[in-house]
Amino acid sequence: MDVILLERIEKLGQMGDIVTVKSGYARNFLLPQKKALRATDGNRVQFESQRTQLEAENLKRRQEAEAVASKIEVLDVLLIRQAGDSGQLYGSVSARDISDVVTESGVTVGRGQILLDRAIKELGLHPIRISLHPEVSVELTVNIARTEDEAATQREHGRSITQIAEDAEAAENAVALADEALAVADDKNAEAEAIEGMVEEEVAERVAGEASEDEDSSGDEDAAESGADSETEEVTS
Repeated sequence: MDVILLERIEKLGQMGDIVTVKSGYARNFLLPQKKALRATDGNRVQFESQRTQLEAENLKRRQEAEAVASKIEVLDVLLIRQAGDSGQLYGSVSARDISDVVTESGVTVGRGQILLDRAIKELGLHPIRISLHPEVSVELTVNIARTEDEAATQREHGRSITQIAEDAEAAENAVALADEALAVADDKNAEAEAIEGMVEEEVAERVAGEASEDEDSSGDEDAAESGADSETEEVTS
């Protein structure tokens, strides 16, 4: 079905564009929500005659949405929920929950404006996109925690309390492994030094033994030469 867009539709077109969409999408959403008109000759003439007024109204709504967006950007949205040690919520956080807490903060936002693909089921900081106007959207970070202290910790570190705990445990394990490696290295150094000492001692003993043998051998040769000289003297006599 061909329709004339009366406002910007994401991934579809701008105001005044004539686009082809599925009939069900047009009948169930675009037409009843007054976001489009059937692209008949009469509607085209009607749209062109009202274009200036429609654009002025759209500009006004966009400016109002931008003002609301500036308020949402500075909100600190906190939801306290029960959860297990793994960070899994006992339940979930829906678009309605987020809409309610934002509205309680002083900015009215409808559930349909919360662009949430699926319910949130774990602790942490969750960026949520809010559509305020076809041309204006804002990202809001929702802080889901078990206590206000945990929420403050998550806000400070920019991560969920479970991720912080996992990082701390990983750091402790790394330190323990480093200490163990140093201990092993010290043991190996001590072992190497002991082996080196044993080798040096063995070499020293061997050298001493060889020197002793040389002395003994030299003594025997001197004795033999002395005996030979004696015999020679006797024969001469």
